[in-house]
Amino acid sequence: MVNLKINGIAVSVPEGSTILQAAKLANVRIPTLCYLKEIQCIGSCRMCLVEATGARGLVAACVYPVAEGMEVRTNTPKVRKSRKTTLELILSTHKKKCLSCVRSMNCELQKLALEYNAEEDKFGTDHDIKPIDDLSPSVVRDNSKCIMCTRCVAACEKQTIGAIGPKNRGYAKTIGSPFDVSLAHTTCVNCGQCVVACPVGALYEKSSVADVWGAIVDPNKKVVFFTAPSVRATLGEAFGLPVGTNVEGKMVTAIKQLGDVECFNMDTTADLTIMEEANELLARLKNGGKTPMFTSCCPGWIKFCEHYYPEFLPNLSTCKSPQEMFSALLKTYYCKKNNIDPKNLYVVSVIPCTAKKFEVTREELGNYTDSAITTRELAKMIKEAGIDFANLSDTPYDDPFGLASGAGAIFGATGGVMEAALRTAAMALGDGDQPIVFNEVRGTQGLKEATYTLGGKTVKVAVASGLANARTILDGLKSGEKDYTFVEIMACPGGCVNGGGQPYVHDEVRNSVDLKTLRAQALYDYDSDNKVRCSHDNATVTALYKEFFGEPNSHKAHELLHTTYVERPKY
Repeated sequence: MVNLKINGIAVSVPEGSTILQAAKLANVRIPTLCYLKEIQCIGSCRMCLVEATGARGLVAACVYPVAEGMEVRTNTPKVRKSRKTTLELILSTHKKKCLSCVRSMNCELQKLALEYNAEEDKFGTDHDIKPIDDLSPSVVRDNSKCIMCTRCVAACEKQTIGAIGPKNRGYAKTIGSPFDVSLAHTTCVNCGQCVVACPVGALYEKSSVADVWGAIVDPNKKVVFFTAPSVRATLGEAFGLPVGTNVEGKMVTAIKQLGDVECFNMDTTADLTIMEEANELLARLKNGGKTPMFTSCCPGWIKFCEHYYPEFLPNLSTCKSPQEMFSALLKTYYCKKNNIDPKNLYVVSVIPCTAKKFEVTREELGNYTDSAITTRELAKMIKEAGIDFANLSDTPYDDPFGLASGAGAIFGATGGVMEAALRTAAMALGDGDQPIVFNEVRGTQGLKEATYTLGGKTVKVAVASGLANARTILDGLKSGEKDYTFVEIMACPGGCVNGGGQPYVHDEVRNSVDLKTLRAQALYDYDSDNKVRCSHDNATVTALYKEFFGEPNSHKAHELLHTTYVERPKY
């Protein structure tokens, strides 16, 4: 342990710790911009400069190591002046369209500029208005707002994609894609991790809010919303509620106050996905089909596989994602049952994911979803409608797609799809004594493995979240070092609870709070409190098979609930 003082506060930290880490233990706040826990630590923004004994000049707290007896001052006049000058230099090349920016009132640069009384035009305004790249169906890039923190680059590199990176040097340095092409023409998988890493409004999702408002006021349209499992655990953050608060009832109330709309529970088709997927796996095992079988719920993972590992496309489950299953169900079964012309039904999916916006454009899925909006976009609509979200009462989902199992809810956490599938597979294999909870596949760590005996059969499973971990699994399978029966992969670290469409969270919170764990726990609590814990016990799903599909993996089920994949270029 190393003993030092920060602003006169004695603190002991492990050898090798940085001043920033020591300051956190001393409850001393040091501002940062380029630093982001688990993503990047390079000391380039110079916002975390401090004075420290034994150092020549100011040092970057995020990278400078502590020493025995060191005394650190984080708020001297010299330090404050340096930070203010840094902010004013950043502002001189930043497009300051703050009032209309997607990050207005939730911008890390804006917050620091206010705290340090930075003058926005101290060094003039010396920047070119760069063209906005909005060709991607998911992510928009506005380099005129970029502050060169490179957090987006680090996030993309951590995902092992590298669709964006630094170009040129010095004052001419910018962030862009190879050969100056649009993100739409790269191997970007639309996961949106760059968006949630960006501290300003240089990256954001391609919004569908205007289209949804248009449909709501269109007298010829019937509008239905359905919300993904993890949205109930994160939406409250956009309204100041604690991380991990389950706001399902308030969320439904708010959606129904947007206009004359219905609101359904996407957990229903999460359960439907399990019924199709589990039976597909059993059929593969029985008939000698391709194994291991991979889950297919995550469109970011699917596109990644299509680009980088096309040899594994036959291993992907042919099941559509819960989003696409629900839309197909609404435009067929629901319309027929309610005598609605499918052309007059406007389907809105509320999702934690920017990749779902790309998924909507995939023609092989049938074009059933009209708009996919992120958790952030829903929050924007609620605020625009003047709804006092925090004080809303609870409203249940609408019938007939209001009730679902706890297994459907945990889809939003890494390992949740696997656990839901194992619950149903155990039943199908006649192992009714199997515990309902599979702890080995729980937790937010990026890579998990487990072996189970179900109905006398050995089932080897793996769970990966984050595409670097996906590569580890796929490369292990290619080399023959690994052998699995069933594999769950989600593109975003921690799963959908940490998706690219989730509420913006300031770096100070992300660096100190375990968002993934708290959000996931809300889903596991929801599951444990649910009377129905298994997908095969969902009465709505049972009725769908009885009235419409016949049985899992039937011909009709394959027509509406299954899909195909395409190989995509690697570069």
